[in-house]
Amino acid sequence: MNLSLLDPFQSDFPEVIEEYLEHKITKSIAFNRRGTLLAAGCTDGTCVIWDFDTRGVAKELYDKDSGAPITSVSWSKCGHRLLSAATDKTISLWDVAKGTRIASVTLQQIALHARLYPGNAHPSLCLACPMSGPPILVDFNSGVIQALPVVVSPSDGESGTPHTRTGKFAETGAPYSPSAASFNKKGDLIYVGNFKGEILIVDTQTKQIQAHVQVPGNFAIRQIVFSRNGQYLLTNSTDRILRVFENVLPRDRAAAALAASASDTANGTVHRTSVNPGKGRNLPWLRFTKEFQDAVNKMHWKAACFNGDGECVVGASANKGEHKIHIWNRKFGQLARILEGQKEGLADLAWHPTRPMVASVSMSGVIYLWAKDYTENWSAFAPDFKELEENEEYVEREDEFDIMPETEKVKPVRVDDDADVDILTTEKVAAFSDSDNSEDGLYFLPTVPLPDVSPPRPHTSPQPSPQLPLDPELPSSTMSADEEVGQNGRIKRRRKLSEKAAEAAELQAQKGRKISVKKSVPTPKSAKGDITGSPAAPDQTGLSNGATSTVALKGRSVNRQDFAEDADDEEAVVPKKSVKRVQRVKPVSSLTHISPGTPNGSLST
Repeated sequence: MNLSLLDPFQSDFPEVIEEYLEHKITKSIAFNRRGTLLAAGCTDGTCVIWDFDTRGVAKELYDKDSGAPITSVSWSKCGHRLLSAATDKTISLWDVAKGTRIASVTLQQIALHARLYPGNAHPSLCLACPMSGPPILVDFNSGVIQALPVVVSPSDGESGTPHTRTGKFAETGAPYSPSAASFNKKGDLIYVGNFKGEILIVDTQTKQIQAHVQVPGNFAIRQIVFSRNGQYLLTNSTDRILRVFENVLPRDRAAAALAASASDTANGTVHRTSVNPGKGRNLPWLRFTKEFQDAVNKMHWKAACFNGDGECVVGASANKGEHKIHIWNRKFGQLARILEGQKEGLADLAWHPTRPMVASVSMSGVIYLWAKDYTENWSAFAPDFKELEENEEYVEREDEFDIMPETEKVKPVRVDDDADVDILTTEKVAAFSDSDNSEDGLYFLPTVPLPDVSPPRPHTSPQPSPQLPLDPELPSSTMSADEEVGQNGRIKRRRKLSEKAAEAAELQAQKGRKISVKKSVPTPKSAKGDITGSPAAPDQTGLSNGATSTVALKGRSVNRQDFAEDADDEEAVVPKKSVKRVQRVKPVSSLTHISPGTPNGSLST
């Protein structure tokens, strides 16, 4: 679409379902860093890679040894690797370009969420959040699996007073309660949310807690998501409220900055800060900004995320009978849009990194692509173009259609005609951060078109018998009566007629015999041109069937036995064009017979 036709004052929120992606039963999705590829985890253990521009399947990652459903997928920063977690307690690392599995690790529990290291320093490091228990840090190269701390022990400087927990997991212990975790922008810190409603900041290298923040309500945290630029943090708690925090730590070398601030304490104890949303005071690590919820229905949120630039907060409803997506403005906290789909539950949600598009997965395994319904702005074609609400009468100017000679036209002079154009330097995309502008990423997969294979046609002609050799010099005794050798040396088999076809051929042969007999027998005529005899006269003369009689036809004798021989001849077939109708006449009494016993051939009447 022409960008000049788009209204720049339109809101960039998805409105309608633009397209459906149906290929197997999908349960989890994830975009790559540029949004050109979409990874989908299916229930049969396959990871389907969609080309988002062509809406076609670019590659399928599948292992025959494992067919468990996929619970989570995650891309690496460069896009060359893909992480998948399955219900058989395994997490696998895939090479996207080759379509092979690099490594696999089996955990003690099913991982609901898994994320790869966001940088290039540790491409084989991943973070997994099991169904119950602490988050796990897995290194595929060394095979080391290490659990992260989820609570602050009294030895770390906590006062020891128990927290008042009113959430769903208030009476459960740490090993049997779910937890959430996520890397920061550079991956040097891990933010862990526990069942107490606390956010723990853990150093990735030392695996030690550097600081922790108490979230209001003391409810268990189910999900932690960072914005694309790493400036904002979103939490999804069991109290059905989404809370947004601003990350105060610097994006580069955040772990060093946090360690420096932690060393300011007397004995190196952990910094503890309680977040008070009413006061909104600045904190050393996190600053609370807004909270979002459905004030009417008080629904739980299945998944939550930011949009591409972090200006919107998106929440997917967890109700099984509805497919609703809420979009809020992060800065003002107002509800911007509610997207309603089919009457079925929602399994996963992902916002496109650069476009105002949302991809949601239904419980039936169909991917819905929500996009903006753009309105074309036709006034952008000309500077003096004016859009009218109703038709108006146009008054023509006097010189509007006057023909001006070419000499009077003044060619506009451009100031930058002689300016040098730089075609080597690439401009940075505003939607990407500085760390996203690397050139070694895998953003597209080559598609190999499959040839159109026509279905096999049934053979209408019989095939030669495989036992018979195809040598034309073989004796005829090796072939049956229905087979013959063709010019190319192959044995041809004659087709056998069916019973109906044989009967029809026999009737046709009988008709041909009658016609040949009528044509071959001459009609005797008298001297005056009248017919003098007929071959059917023997019955009147009293001759026997076996006797031989001769008919005298105008000076020549014809033997009656020859008529019978001609009638039995199968080869005498007269063409249809030469057949003439023969009119039968009664025998004439003047017909004379030559008796074989009469001497000298005298005639007897």
